[in-house]
Amino acid sequence: MPYTPPEHTIQHWQVRKPAARGKGGMVASQSRDAAEVGQHILRAGGTAADAAVAAAFALAVVEPWNSGLGGIGFTQVMKPGGKPETFDFGPVSPRGLDPSAYRLTGSVASDLFGWPEVVGDVNIHGAKSFAIPSAVAGYRLLHERHGRMPIKELLEPAVALAKRGLSKDWFTTVKVAASAPILKLYEESSRIYLPGGMPVIGPYQGKPGYFRQGRLADTLERLQHAGLDDFYKGDVARAIVADVQAMEGFLSAEDLAHCEARVLPAILREWKGRTLALANGLTAAPTLLEVLRQMEKVPYGAVPDAQWYAALARAMRAAYADRLAGLGDAEPAAAESCTTHLTVADKDGMMVSMTTTLLSSMGSRTVLPGTGILMNNGIMWFDPRPEAKNAIAPSKRPLCNMCPVIALKDGEPEIAVGASGGRRIMAAVFQMYSYVADFGLDPEAAAHLPRLDVSSPEGVTADRRLGPDVRGGRGFAPDPTKGLRPLGPPPGASGPWTPSS
Repeated sequence: MPYTPPEHTIQHWQVRKPAARGKGGMVASQSRDAAEVGQHILRAGGTAADAAVAAAFALAVVEPWNSGLGGIGFTQVMKPGGKPETFDFGPVSPRGLDPSAYRLTGSVASDLFGWPEVVGDVNIHGAKSFAIPSAVAGYRLLHERHGRMPIKELLEPAVALAKRGLSKDWFTTVKVAASAPILKLYEESSRIYLPGGMPVIGPYQGKPGYFRQGRLADTLERLQHAGLDDFYKGDVARAIVADVQAMEGFLSAEDLAHCEARVLPAILREWKGRTLALANGLTAAPTLLEVLRQMEKVPYGAVPDAQWYAALARAMRAAYADRLAGLGDAEPAAAESCTTHLTVADKDGMMVSMTTTLLSSMGSRTVLPGTGILMNNGIMWFDPRPEAKNAIAPSKRPLCNMCPVIALKDGEPEIAVGASGGRRIMAAVFQMYSYVADFGLDPEAAAHLPRLDVSSPEGVTADRRLGPDVRGGRGFAPDPTKGLRPLGPPPGASGPWTPSS
């Protein structure tokens, strides 16, 4: 009897993460190191804003593929008795950017980002892919408005982590290896992450050890003592500009000097007995609002059922059709966006929901030798076609998919949620929130419940655990197998601070 190989399964993991509970505040992060930094700050008497800022700087060290000093982001903040705010430190292109530098080849980009290909992929990696790095400006403004502890104390953990170095564990090896073909093109990136021309790798047995990320520890220590403004107008700024000029990029001293985060009133939407505070600015909020509008008349049972998932699939497909037609496509469906989300609540009830990114995994893949800063590739958010709504242009903000949310109950912050994953963010945020708030599931159960995703109007991605009754629903592609791809389980004290080994 002839043998027919079954379809290859790339991954088949069963991953569970326990929920944390506490009375003195909470910190949720994709990185345990960063969460422990936030916890340390809360124990030292800091606010949720203090803890979020400290953890965000720690993430620049321990999760360099997702966020960092060279990145951007959006943050939702609310404290009891206050009004929900959006801190917008999203991407803006350099004012001296020259659109003619991004000439089209006539082909589609080979790395699956979906845009027409640009000569040399200069919109995807290297110095011409840099948007203005506004993350530090966002952290600075958040600290100024809602922080309590000195910035020197908030940066101490990040400095300690940077001096220790990044762990040479298996996950670091995987992330570096995925970006190695481009990292090798840039001297400092290659020197740090590809010693001997190969991805950094730990020993076969024993502790993995650590490695330093260029001059990142020096830069963090400089900011710790000189203040965050130094990133934009001081020695750090001058070092950034010198390196960018040497690489023939467009980012200038003027761009840095005028970089400012802004505070906007959050977008409020009443939803089933709560008020959702959505991120203002060029985010996924308009698409989420459309999903909420379409789901408003859908029956909600005791648990999510096939009818509910089908309605959600239809709502998300329609919402993305509207987004792409009316707002412009700013993050192609296939883009391997690597973002991080951080949520903090303190003992006084303040909540912070922060999403930050370098856009691609390891951003532009370009480490600036004078500072150790791994820069974003935010120009990739723009469509390189000159006639597009979202075309590359100077001093312009692109649309992006970040979607931090805080839910209010009786006017007070109750639930904070966010996610990473490019276009998958909005679907993940809605379902996680709905599982907890609308269906009353425990957060741990909700985090492990199967989900579906719609990242475009064409089809649906579903966790295979949802079963054929859900996956065959009318909200999915007309042919239930078209565009339907399996998806695994969702990810989804005072005194000196010393990182643990």
